[in-house]
Amino acid sequence: MERLAKFLVAPQDSIRDAMVCIDRNAKGIALVADKERHLIGTITDGDIRRAILAGVDLGLPVQVLLDQRMATGQPRPLTAPVGTSDAELLRRMNERSVRHIPLVDKVGCVMDVALLSDLVKEFELPLTAVVMAGGYGTRLRPLTEDLPKPMLPVGGRPLMEHIVTQLRDAGIRRVSITTHYKPEAIIQHFGNGEKYGVEISYVNEDRPLGTAGALGLMPMPPGPLLVINGDILTQVDFGAMVAYHQEHRASMTVGVRQYGLQVPYGVIECEGPYVVQVTEKPQLRFFVNAGIYLLEPAVHRHIRADRRFDMTDLIQRLLDAQQSVVSFPIHEYWLDIGQHPDYVRAQEDVENGRIAP
Repeated sequence: MERLAKFLVAPQDSIRDAMVCIDRNAKGIALVADKERHLIGTITDGDIRRAILAGVDLGLPVQVLLDQRMATGQPRPLTAPVGTSDAELLRRMNERSVRHIPLVDKVGCVMDVALLSDLVKEFELPLTAVVMAGGYGTRLRPLTEDLPKPMLPVGGRPLMEHIVTQLRDAGIRRVSITTHYKPEAIIQHFGNGEKYGVEISYVNEDRPLGTAGALGLMPMPPGPLLVINGDILTQVDFGAMVAYHQEHRASMTVGVRQYGLQVPYGVIECEGPYVVQVTEKPQLRFFVNAGIYLLEPAVHRHIRADRRFDMTDLIQRLLDAQQSVVSFPIHEYWLDIGQHPDYVRAQEDVENGRIAP
């Protein structure tokens, strides 16, 4: 029961408690059960992220999310009897495109949870990763005069080594690295990737092509592409991002991060000349681009390789073509190392254990 305890939350627990539970078990699901462990419902990683996008108060009980699901006619969670064979569990997971099935007894008490990662020991995410590492890192000079920014040491090893090992640990085996500024430093360190348990290939930009242009130098991929900027330190769950992308049948999924801005003045709202409301020093919240993307293969034909082309251009082009672009809110650790204070913070976060060295 010790294993099961990592998945359980009560209906009166907060949505934030469910988020902590999912982060703790690292399997993308929390099981909502009463004191006798009767299964009431499930809360998935995707449910939490959609609640964040909707601005739901994370202090509300998880029952609120279950009630919303019932109100929209969504089916009850898939379960299976204790003792169901691995082959049957895999069949049901494939049929419903899920990664976990609660196992219940005859009276509906949850006894365990079947996980795809347990049933398929050599699990690989069905995608290729691309690390964008061609930038000059001008805002970090003089640190980047001799090294490209992704090779700056963080916790005793290059920043991009953190990214590559995280991709490997998520089950990603094929990695492409785009280069331009001082590519030899990157190639000499990573080689073919064998040392890091991945297969690495390189795409060199003769001239800077922006945050998306280098993708146009690559052939159309056989499956989805996970694209990540080479100057990001994060603990985002890539498997959860893939599941979210598939669930929404998206052409492109954009990782986003909540950003707050404190207005230092009282804000006056008017209708014509008449004041209708005053808000003292409001906190404005936005979702900003986090530099992590998932692209379906068909997106490749929208990418320009003959001139500078940024991810923002690609997003707009897909929207103009009425393609589905969805946002994936990142609540895990995330840091864009763009300036000197960010680099100092990265070192501090490794030292204090916020991220693994």
